Amino acid sequence: MQAGRDPFIIAGRSFSSRLLVGTGKYTDIAQTKEVIEASGAEIITVALRRVDLSQNGGGGLMQALPPSKYTYLPNSAGCYTADEAVRTLRLARELGGWDLVKLEVIGDKDNLYPDTEETIKAARILVKEGFFVMAYTTDDLAVAKRLEDAGCSAVMPLAAPIGSGLGILSPLNISKIAEQLDVPVLVDAGIGTASDACIAMELGCAGVLLNTALSSAKKPVLMAKAMRSAVESGRQAFIAGRMEKRVNASPSSPVEGII
Repeated sequence: MQAGRDPFIIAGRSFSSRLLVGTGKYTDIAQTKEVIEASGAEIITVALRRVDLSQNGGGGLMQALPPSKYTYLPNSAGCYTADEAVRTLRLARELGGWDLVKLEVIGDKDNLYPDTEETIKAARILVKEGFFVMAYTTDDLAVAKRLEDAGCSAVMPLAAPIGSGLGILSPLNISKIAEQLDVPVLVDAGIGTASDACIAMELGCAGVLLNTALSSAKKPVLMAKAMRSAVESGRQAFIAGRMEKRVNASPSSPVEGII
């Protein structure tokens, strides 16, 4: 499939890459830049509570990865209430004019699972204030629908706990969410290797967001390239439509009209 023929649209904005990449956990800015360039990602996430973006350069991040080239997706990582998340994302808009944001409200410090009620509460507030919200949530279809109803521009169910690398633990749940929501569904958290990303796309997801799978890989740049290819291949496979699964064998060669 040619680039640009299958655009990825979020909040009315079109992108070529369906791979979103985080900017945390790398050894330095140079490695961050190299990995993200290798990934082909156009949207990069930044945790406002961990990175200073109050000045142009932001400790070197915005100089290495200029906003003129990349779409910054500020996120509310580290927030544990709706009020904290809303304040954090309001700050993002004040600092850089960013209105496309990733909403993350954590409910448990150990497993980093989202607090769904606080997430929905924050989403409603932010949408009313003109934000385009991409919401991190569980793989619960009912919650995903409530976030869509709240006006979120994208819903981002986890594949597994953040940073775990366990892959997609409940593929059926993810596929149901992707099938039944009208807004883009992106797998966020738990991806460990390229096959995980490919499966997410084959399940019908519009994209994949990851960070630790790259930063903790033995060869981050090479893994970034693998993830890029996996997302592209998985998307193509989904569009192509997989063959029907069969209980019994079916010969590849015709059995009629032969000698």
